[in-house]
Amino acid sequence: MAKTKTAYVCNECGADYVRWLGQCTECKAWNSITEVRLGSQKSHQTDSRRGFSGMTQAQVQTLAEVDLADLPRFSSGYQEFDRVLGGGIVPGSAILIGGEPGAGKSTLLLQTMCQLATRMKVLYVTGEESLQQVALRAQRLNLPTDKLRMLSETSVETICDLADAEAPALMVIDSIQVMHLADIQSAPGSVSQVREAAAYLTRYAKQKGVAVFMVGHVTKDGSIAGPKVLEHCIDCSILLEGSADSRFRTLRGHKNRFGPANELGVFAMTGQGLKEVTNPSAIFLQRGEEHGAGSVVIVIWEGTRPLLVELQALVDATQLANPRRVAVGMESQRLAMLLAVLHRHGGLHMSDQDVFVNIVGGVRVLETGADLALLLAIVSSFKEQPLARDLIVFGEVGLAGEIRPVQNGLTRLREAVKHGFTRAIIPYGNRPKETIEGLEVVPVKNLQQALDAL
Repeated sequence: MAKTKTAYVCNECGADYVRWLGQCTECKAWNSITEVRLGSQKSHQTDSRRGFSGMTQAQVQTLAEVDLADLPRFSSGYQEFDRVLGGGIVPGSAILIGGEPGAGKSTLLLQTMCQLATRMKVLYVTGEESLQQVALRAQRLNLPTDKLRMLSETSVETICDLADAEAPALMVIDSIQVMHLADIQSAPGSVSQVREAAAYLTRYAKQKGVAVFMVGHVTKDGSIAGPKVLEHCIDCSILLEGSADSRFRTLRGHKNRFGPANELGVFAMTGQGLKEVTNPSAIFLQRGEEHGAGSVVIVIWEGTRPLLVELQALVDATQLANPRRVAVGMESQRLAMLLAVLHRHGGLHMSDQDVFVNIVGGVRVLETGADLALLLAIVSSFKEQPLARDLIVFGEVGLAGEIRPVQNGLTRLREAVKHGFTRAIIPYGNRPKETIEGLEVVPVKNLQQALDAL
């Protein structure tokens, strides 16, 4: 019998060790090292005979000799999906899509594959659901089902062998956590199985020129379940986000070797499946007739386009010894820092006030361009004075009270004009060189000038 080797791998960072340790010396995580059984020498010889050894004839060439021809992409049929992927699906790419249970990962891929199957060969591999369950979902969504090729299998070797016979241009693996290799002794879903199965499918995608979509589960903190090496070996990692009480889903790119990262696509969950939202700003700006204090519209930058969302703040006298600082859709630590800046350079004391901040629509704002809008919304709620409905604000606030410029300021202003806004408080460094018709621009250099502009 071939001798089986073992190793110890960290679930967080993928570092290898010769023995078990309580703490990983690389990422400092506790109790994250697990035992992994490696494949035998016989399995590597089998992969070599199948053409997956990776031992190809490589040639050394200069950087100038590299072919710079455009990558032959093909559209998924959804503009929002193509935007997140960088313009379309690249043949031979490995794409990982994750999300919470019920977010719509399988629904989005099933809709896309059924549409693509009408013009190319597509193989949909399901390991978690039966073929009858997938067929019932497709029937409920009124999708064309006569061209899509289906397979219910969890063995990666069997899947690749059948794919060789089918020769598809696109293949879906739902999901990577239930796939397994025969040479790995651990159970499906373990660190070794997920890592080796993803590496096997990625090698197959590269050598055969087949685009492979892999569905991944997420942990309770929202990250992709499995070893961190999983996200390193694939070409594109996207996450489908959405709260249970909202019908909107956001598809956000976290890694993309063929386009810009942090791109955002918006979908709406309906009875007929996911429908793309081509103008998400209009959806997130559905404000009520009554306009209260503490509400302001901000222009954030998501990927390659501006997005208008509403920010709400509520300031109320606290009944506790320590006032609460709650931020939904933003970082709580940054909220506490900006309140200190408001105290020091704006002269407003919030030590006896609870401060609550919310981004309407379930969007998560990750950039610093919302700092100035956040402070002005807090001041509006604290003074109980509503801001103008046609006012938009953006800008980064420094610790010295200065207002720093943000990227693509002119594009943000033009997007605001399209939605009927007539006044803007922006950083002095983002002031336009030419007058924008229908928009009054108020450039400010520091926080005090911004408060005076109100």
